[in-house]
Amino acid sequence: MCLAIPAKVLSIEGDNAMIELGGTQREASLMLLEGVSVGDWVIVHAGFAIEKLSEEDAAQTFALLKEIMESGSDEVH
Repeated sequence: MCLAIPAKVLSIEGDNAMIELGGTQREASLMLLEGVSVGDWVIVHAGFAIEKLSEEDAAQTFALLKEIMESGSDEVH
């Protein structure tokens, strides 16, 4: 299964950003998006930020992922 996960942008240097994914910091490319600022939420897939989203949408996504993990199911509907 391949997931794109919300992450918060902590810092930006050129086309790269330091992001936080569930308490872990890592680098992601911003080259596919325009207008990303520190504090924004983005969807990250394979090391690339592919879409901006609101903090509310990120929270809803985390809640759904938690629900799936707690159910023990690997099916996403």
